[in-house]
Amino acid sequence: MQDSPPSSPLVVGVDVGGTKTHLRAVSGDDVVADHVRATRGWRPHEPLAAARGLADLVREALPPGALPSALAVGAHACETPLQCARIRVALQEQLGVPAQVVGDAELLVPAAGLDRGVGLVAGTGSVAVGRLPDGVVVQVGGWGAVLGDEGGGAGLVREAARAVWAAHDRGEGPDALALALLDSFGVSEVPALGAALESATDVSAEWGRHAPVVFTAAAEGSALAGAVIGEAARALAALVAGLAARGVPVDDVVVAGGTVLGRPELYDAFTAALADVAPGARPRPLTAAPVDGAVALARSLL
Repeated sequence: MQDSPPSSPLVVGVDVGGTKTHLRAVSGDDVVADHVRATRGWRPHEPLAAARGLADLVREALPPGALPSALAVGAHACETPLQCARIRVALQEQLGVPAQVVGDAELLVPAAGLDRGVGLVAGTGSVAVGRLPDGVVVQVGGWGAVLGDEGGGAGLVREAARAVWAAHDRGEGPDALALALLDSFGVSEVPALGAALESATDVSAEWGRHAPVVFTAAAEGSALAGAVIGEAARALAALVAGLAARGVPVDDVVVAGGTVLGRPELYDAFTAALADVAPGARPRPLTAAPVDGAVALARSLL
């Protein structure tokens, strides 16, 4: 870290995730600022508000007198190129420097040191993104916990509840998965799970925090939980296959997100499913911080 203004061009990368925001500022080989805080007040559908929040973050995180030469942002829930472009324009007006704004999944490929490939995220939600040979961005998935996000934590919980309800309708008694969900949601019987899920105000976050019990139940021998995990793995592989079907090169698939990387049973099932639907694809767990991808994009603007 340094207190005086850097002599080399200062580039700033920001990874705005659903849970936390990570800013890293680099001058040459020196890290000028490395700042992590909870994501709060992030409104990507309001470009001016989003840009103001990002500009304030940059000003707060950089040392006094330090001015960025370029800025790149990977933004959670920035769902279309037009939406990202509107934030970029507003951000450039706020800071007066070249800027780039992309969806957060687009940080994975540059963070892995690659020029092209697919970024696949399975954390609380799930999404896959890549580029056509002409550079056009293609995104598959990322539709939120109510309608999609299969393979993410919230989607796993939704599908686990559906599996438990189906077993209940067949007249089966609660298995390890059902009992784990009842305990996690604090309800006494399977039918009550519906009201517990519907009472969530932040569906993705509130459903997603129950995801660990699905894996615990599978380890305890629940066939229902095992089936839910297997289907989640196939759904993640299908995101990559969907990109390939639209002409996106999928030779390298950079994988990130605590749900898939934190659970070997899901990651292994995903790689097996990927080999079936996209035999040439090479999955690569991301070992660098996604914000490194934002820094790389910022450097490309100089």
